[in-house]
Amino acid sequence: MSTYQLAQLNIATMKEPLESPSMADFVANLERINALAEASPGYVWRLQDEAGDATAFRPFGDDVLVNLSVWRDVQALSDYVYKSAHTEMLKRRQDWFSKVSAAHMVLWWVPAGHRPSVVEAAERLALLRDQGASADAFSFRQVFAAPNAPVAQPVE
Repeated sequence: MSTYQLAQLNIATMKEPLESPSMADFVANLERINALAEASPGYVWRLQDEAGDATAFRPFGDDVLVNLSVWRDVQALSDYVYKSAHTEMLKRRQDWFSKVSAAHMVLWWVPAGHRPSVVEAAERLALLRDQGASADAFSFRQVFAAPNAPVAQPVE
């Protein structure tokens, strides 16, 4: 068993306030998509408020939603994001959220059992934006192995 797990943060700038009619489908699907994540293999934890989602957390501004979670590994998160009903939401993201030019998602390894704070997550996103992908902050495009992952030894 790994002594590290994968943390992820993604942020999205809403086109309209969460309470607006144009966001109604997004809001209506939050509980279902969060439940899907929690039932997915490799899911560990997600940031949530008393309502069961993270919409009350606005550290990046009043119009920016955050999603912060921890997963067993990159494959588990990738399977949830791209191979589950979550893809329905991805296909509609332009209905609800503005396109951003800067990185809006970051991955990093945390010790098993650690629950990252929003401040920690924001620091990792800033690191990715400022310095590019590294073992400390990366994306699905350039994944880095967990610190304790076995290193392949050359065959002699």
